[in-house]
Amino acid sequence: MDPISMLFWLFIVFSMLSPYMQQQALYAARARKLAELERKRKSRVITLIHRQEALSFLGIPFTRFITIDDSEHVLRAIRMTDDNVPIDLIIHTPGGLVLAAEQIARALKKHPAKVTVFVPHYAMSGGTLIALGADEIVMDENAVLGPVDPQLGQYPAASIVKVLEQKEPKDIEDQTLIYADVSKKALKQVKEFVQELLADKMGEGKAEEIAEVLSQGTWTHDYPIFSDFAKNLGLPVSTEMPKEVYELMELYPQPQMGRPSVQYVPTPHQREVGPTERR
Repeated sequence: MDPISMLFWLFIVFSMLSPYMQQQALYAARARKLAELERKRKSRVITLIHRQEALSFLGIPFTRFITIDDSEHVLRAIRMTDDNVPIDLIIHTPGGLVLAAEQIARALKKHPAKVTVFVPHYAMSGGTLIALGADEIVMDENAVLGPVDPQLGQYPAASIVKVLEQKEPKDIEDQTLIYADVSKKALKQVKEFVQELLADKMGEGKAEEIAEVLSQGTWTHDYPIFSDFAKNLGLPVSTEMPKEVYELMELYPQPQMGRPSVQYVPTPHQREVGPTERR
């Protein structure tokens, strides 16, 4: 084989192996950061981070949500944690399957040691449901939770039920009546589950009040609940986010399909003090 052909095939092999090697290096960096955070907090650290990811070396993007596979892995990690070891769950998700979120939330609630859920950016829908199972929710000041009202396909269950108030049953299609019946059940089930998660922390009355607001369609499903509002609702929220959580999030980059739309010099900036100004 001539040198040019050899270089060509080496380039092809390297191009195919390079993404795999980069991914393995990223996995190793994440493991080191997780171990560092566990040593600092003397806890079991679990991540549930859903980014839009690129499929293999082809670069095809796909979006991830909370699935049964996620709940199986999280429940396995919880089972492997001694009762006297705290659990820290770092969550970044748009939501997902209600069943999976409820399984994780219940398992967190039943863990005897302290459970803390960290929300560095957002934990919407099922992500919020999981956070409600924790003893403490640590949010960035600009991070958000969201309502947990059930959705039937593309429609909010609360809105489907509203149809029954605005029309006579004889004027409503059978399929819509069926959806409305399922919606009523879903709204009742989610409210009861949220009450169960919160009752031990704040009493039955307050738990029911928060469950009503979060689960019964008070807002649109993407309504942002910021940390200060979450505190006002009565949720156990703190904004003391460890820097290691932010550093870990940097190791879950969003795949760039083109030029990045946000750029900055990634160093802390402080205002320079002039010669006539006091420090």
